[in-house]
Amino acid sequence: MAADKPVLQTLFRQLYFGHSTRARVFRYVLLAFDLITIGYFIVSSVMDPERHFHTLDYAIAAVLALDYVARLIASATPARYIFSFTSVADLVVIASLVAPVFLENFAFLRIVRMLRLLRSYHLLKELREASSWFRRNEDILQSAVNLVVFIFVVTAIVFVVEDDRNPNINNYLDALYFTVTTLTTTGFGDITMTDSVGRLMTVLIMIFGVALFLRLVQTIFRPSKAQLACPDCGLNRHDTDAIHCKHCGRMLNIPTEGAWD
Repeated sequence: MAADKPVLQTLFRQLYFGHSTRARVFRYVLLAFDLITIGYFIVSSVMDPERHFHTLDYAIAAVLALDYVARLIASATPARYIFSFTSVADLVVIASLVAPVFLENFAFLRIVRMLRLLRSYHLLKELREASSWFRRNEDILQSAVNLVVFIFVVTAIVFVVEDDRNPNINNYLDALYFTVTTLTTTGFGDITMTDSVGRLMTVLIMIFGVALFLRLVQTIFRPSKAQLACPDCGLNRHDTDAIHCKHCGRMLNIPTEGAWD
């Protein structure tokens, strides 16, 4: 078995980090799988647990476990990989999928798979090289993913904490409704927290969540900027058609890709 490890390690390194056509196809398949599982996790979090089919969870967990082992073998420093954020996130996802009886109320932890997709820099590199559209909109796409992850994680926390405490929160959609109205400071008042834990949680959402929510929304809808450090003042975000730096007036030479594809 020890003799087979270098062979497997070489193979997995070529697949996960190589530049061949086979390696890129393999990583695109993983990306597609990630997107499909993320969609499934979001939909399943809204479903009635009694109507949930755990066989699909077990199948996804098996694929994720194989992917985890392959990444561990391919890693140059396995010990560092085990304690990395993406590794811990994968283990939490796998655990939540294979232990539904004990972790049903913590199904929201599966959403951390989104963070794994967001932080998969090798896949982002592939997308940058393959798509000029992705390069132009990378900041917006990352902010949008951050926003979705943030809303669903906060919603899941609200649902787990208040499901048995608050008669107004009967399902995941109720928790999502409360979270969005709180983050947007709309506050219709039809769903309120009646216990001390819920009120404390609401205070934390309003203090920390609203600021982060507004920041992410601003990032998504603000005009796109070109990133180029000004040699004189250091300003590194400029209008895409800028000729001079708005801060110091230095003439700029912002690289462009010509007409959009």
